Amino acid sequence: MKMSFDRRLKNPSLGTQRSDKYSKIRLIFLGSLESKLSQLPLLLLIAFEVHGQSSMDVCGFLVVSLLLSCLVETCYGVAFSSLQSTLVVAASPTPGQALKAGQDQITVAWSFNQTHTSGTDSTYKTMKVKLCYAPISQVDRSWRKTNDDLSKDKTCQFNIISGPYNSTSGNNSFTWTIGKDIPTATYFVRAYAYNADGVEAAYGQTTNPQKTTDLFEVTGITGRHVSIDVASICFSAFSIVVLFGFFYIEKRKAE
Repeated sequence: MKMSFDRRLKNPSLGTQRSDKYSKIRLIFLGSLESKLSQLPLLLLIAFEVHGQSSMDVCGFLVVSLLLSCLVETCYGVAFSSLQSTLVVAASPTPGQALKAGQDQITVAWSFNQTHTSGTDSTYKTMKVKLCYAPISQVDRSWRKTNDDLSKDKTCQFNIISGPYNSTSGNNSFTWTIGKDIPTATYFVRAYAYNADGVEAAYGQTTNPQKTTDLFEVTGITGRHVSIDVASICFSAFSIVVLFGFFYIEKRKAE
């Protein structure tokens, strides 16, 4: 301990140098998962510089910490509440309109909200526009449940369009034929902007934050055709007539 203290007296900048190196380590841990893995050799090098080649326990600690931090990143997604609503999104259905899956179309349009500071969308690289369940269609349906953790959120399960983010165009639009697999429910449209790492960076939607306005309905395909329903009604009526006829004949025979 005395030797270490004497070294610091002789070289006052030693403590500052170590502090700077620890700062480098902290900055590395704040990076993305990909950058952490790529900078593993640098972490080990800094550990050797700070503690010497004999301090293998420190190196082991850094490696374990790195792996744990990577695991945490993969377990937790971005919180929806942390995203800015910087996109303006519009959809063609009128409030309360009922559309048919596999037949009707929806035209969606999106753009950057110009009320935000210019350059806010400089990190946006890709876009996804999705069809999302309204709260009324999520009641008692855990498979449609909303979660602030976007990696667990099940609100928006149907992709309408995805592609590069176009910052030069004032308005982007796309016409989508509602898929045959879309179930009967009440919906709205939401768009997500993603950064270079594929992480959600911003959003916009056709409804208010409470998701109660400008909602529309989609009637899904049940697998039953009108002709089948008509045939089943006819056969049911015929069976009733036959049954009454049978009882009438038996009664006449008894007389």
